Amino acid sequence: MPGRRILLVEGTDDVHVFRALFGKRGLPELSCIKDHGSCDQLIEAIPVRLKESDIEAVGIVLDADTNVAGRWASVRHRLSSAGYAPPQQPDPHRLVLNPPPQTILPRVGVWLMPNNTVPGKLEDFLRCLVPHDNALFAYAAGTVDGIPEHLRLFKPIDQPKALIHTWLAWQAEPGRPFGTSITAGFLEHTVAEVDILVRWLQRLFFPE
Repeated sequence: MPGRRILLVEGTDDVHVFRALFGKRGLPELSCIKDHGSCDQLIEAIPVRLKESDIEAVGIVLDADTNVAGRWASVRHRLSSAGYAPPQQPDPHRLVLNPPPQTILPRVGVWLMPNNTVPGKLEDFLRCLVPHDNALFAYAAGTVDGIPEHLRLFKPIDQPKALIHTWLAWQAEPGRPFGTSITAGFLEHTVAEVDILVRWLQRLFFPE
């Protein structure tokens, strides 16, 4: 009988985005999508999660933020300490690691948002789901870019978050959360970036 398949994420936005993508792309349900409250808390929880009983596969999804190499080093250290053999650099082809030999540890996959390669976060990934050449999105981007410095309260790293929330606030049903925006079709689930993510999920959780 297959063991549990769990996905570890930073926050509730990630939970709802992945639930929506699983539903829209017809993937089987996971045993659990676990919100850890923050990046640091997720990273600290990795060793414990890997040792839980009856686990077949564990996915780890984190924002790369401003330092892809630094974020990967933190995750890599925990995986190496548990006996895995992660590569020196985050895998641009979407990382999946087999269990160490002669252990009952799970298969592990890591995804650093937005794409394991460049700095960014969940909102940078969601930007790829905005319909191509959307005029309203271009207008929202110009509006956010045009906020005077003395009125710009968010940090530069959070500009993608400010942008995607602004654009969603201007839809026919304003202010839908990310997950229901995918379900409702405001954010597209058939773009190439989602295809790549789905292939990673399939390799990790549902290998043939």
